[in-house]
Amino acid sequence: MKEFLKLVKIEFKRIFSNNVLLAIFIGAPIFYGILFGYVYKQAKVLDLPIVIVDQDKSPLSDKIIDAFRDNEVLFVSKVKYTPGNILAEMPKNQYAAVVTFPTNFEADILQKRHPEIRVDLDMANILNANTASKNIQAVLMTLNAGIEIEGFKKQGFHPSQAAERYESFKINFNKLYNSTGSYSTFMLPGLLGAIMQQIIFLAMALVFARDFEDGYFGTLVKKSTSSLYHIALKSTPFLLMIPIMWAIVSLFFPYFKINLNIFNFPMFVITTLLTLASMCIGMLFSIAIPSQLKATELLMVISTPAFVLSGFTWPSLAFPNAITSVAQYIPLTQFLSAFRKIAFYGGNISSISAEINILLGIIFVTFTALVLLLQYKIYSFRKKQKSPLTSN
Repeated sequence: MKEFLKLVKIEFKRIFSNNVLLAIFIGAPIFYGILFGYVYKQAKVLDLPIVIVDQDKSPLSDKIIDAFRDNEVLFVSKVKYTPGNILAEMPKNQYAAVVTFPTNFEADILQKRHPEIRVDLDMANILNANTASKNIQAVLMTLNAGIEIEGFKKQGFHPSQAAERYESFKINFNKLYNSTGSYSTFMLPGLLGAIMQQIIFLAMALVFARDFEDGYFGTLVKKSTSSLYHIALKSTPFLLMIPIMWAIVSLFFPYFKINLNIFNFPMFVITTLLTLASMCIGMLFSIAIPSQLKATELLMVISTPAFVLSGFTWPSLAFPNAITSVAQYIPLTQFLSAFRKIAFYGGNISSISAEINILLGIIFVTFTALVLLLQYKIYSFRKKQKSPLTSN
């Protein structure tokens, strides 16, 4: 045990002497956590620039323009009275939408000719376009309802009768689980999970590959020929440091006022399993590819698309079956699925049993593979050391 602890101290020294590893392991979660937290701190999109083309210049069109100005999501950047070359202006000025009132708009409404308001959306950014469309529609539908009700009142209907005549039924939307519609609450958890998986991948990819490159592996083989001993030695520093990084990452939730229930036992279990699965995959690549650069490059191939493939932002039901099948065996996919069930829906251990089982399967397969592969590497190294050619 004394020898093991001595080697663990050496591992810590080797870790802290590697500036690249420190930058990845410690710097990345903190830097990206703060960066993404402030990016989404506003929580929802505000002041999307729109242009009004008012060809009618009537009191009614002025009233609608004022209603647009009162909407917090929309910002009336410009009011024009002739169309001009809107298609050329939209990309240059980043207008989310252009709303055009036709000539004789108010007169046509009074004469029941049902004029058309044209809305041109910039669909290059779908999030902005959908947000702008939703709010433009809300403003216009509200005013449309008011105009219709006023029309019925002028026909002699009582105000309550006019409202009932226009609105045969009501719709009530009840927002659950993220009632404010906060984009920060939606996005930040997934991004932080993806960052943690990536830094564990990359940190573990360096542990054995570095030993192979600088010859330290031979020193360790002299201490023990058991692959389990080597795995325990390499894992111990990270098993002590990774929980600290998870604790730091978790503090971003209260700091950015993300009200999710993450400090509980089911979350501890799923976080632990993500950590172990990511460590096993990272070490497996580090052993299989005895080059720090190549090991990290190949793990980036897995970690880079992991967030998209997880189904966290784009539903996995829309994926082709082959991609869905592959994505199921990326640890982040199971972690984010379980995270949503726990943090948003208040789930318990039984509700995330499927995710737990898959993560346990990933851990078992990758751990078995890295034990066998490392044992083979140790055997090959010792055999090479004992060969007559080597001794001569």
